[in-house]
Amino acid sequence: MSRTPLNLSSLSDLAVRRVDVVDTTGSTNADLLARHAAGEDIRGAVLLAEHQSAGRGRHGRSWSAPPRSQIALSIGVGADGVDPEGWGWLPLLTGVALVDAVRAGTGIEAGLKWPNDVLVGTGKLAGILAEVAAPDPVIVVGLGLNVTLTAEEAPDPRATSLQMLGAEMLDRDALVTAILRELTTRIAEWQAARGPDQRLTEDYRQRSLTLGSHVRALLPGGSEITGTAVDIDVLGRLSIDTGAEVATVSAGDITHLRPAD
Repeated sequence: MSRTPLNLSSLSDLAVRRVDVVDTTGSTNADLLARHAAGEDIRGAVLLAEHQSAGRGRHGRSWSAPPRSQIALSIGVGADGVDPEGWGWLPLLTGVALVDAVRAGTGIEAGLKWPNDVLVGTGKLAGILAEVAAPDPVIVVGLGLNVTLTAEEAPDPRATSLQMLGAEMLDRDALVTAILRELTTRIAEWQAARGPDQRLTEDYRQRSLTLGSHVRALLPGGSEITGTAVDIDVLGRLSIDTGAEVATVSAGDITHLRPAD
């Protein structure tokens, strides 16, 4: 399959400081973190890769895809002045921005599985990973959006792509532009509010596929709880009604269960 490379010159008029496109790398997140460690100010820096050989997801999971079949993008975000309790909203607002860009650009009705997986039905269309460039208040947010990935190429049978979903708009340059415009707007609002505001919280809830679903949460340490997801609180945590109590989950793996599960 012939896939068109990204055109850096088309990625203009964006509210970012710098955009770089590389042909291949291990991980765009790792590269931005390394640049920060070397003394570079990565606030507003965007790095895209045509191919990642060591792409990472949440909980250290690896992810791979053929060159030019997805959008692999990382951005450095300054969290100066934002209470660290609000930093957890950065990957969540990235999910909101990504869902909005996909819906507007392709008509695909994507939604969010808590905390920040982008799904269409049960298929995973995109993933998001945020990492703090400690000790500074700088966070690197990375995302991977499957564009022309085929079912035969997918490393996980649960994966889907815009092409597999029948989207007619598969122009990665246009998609990157739309994503960055949505994302930089959300980031600027988060920075100005010094954390999440009521609009962001409500926007996330409206795009959530998890709220109202019967879910199982696998928690750090191996314990699990099952119940109905009922809310996202101001810290971005998931509230699950187990029948005996309403438990608050700040980290964990969520599975959407069928009624019989």
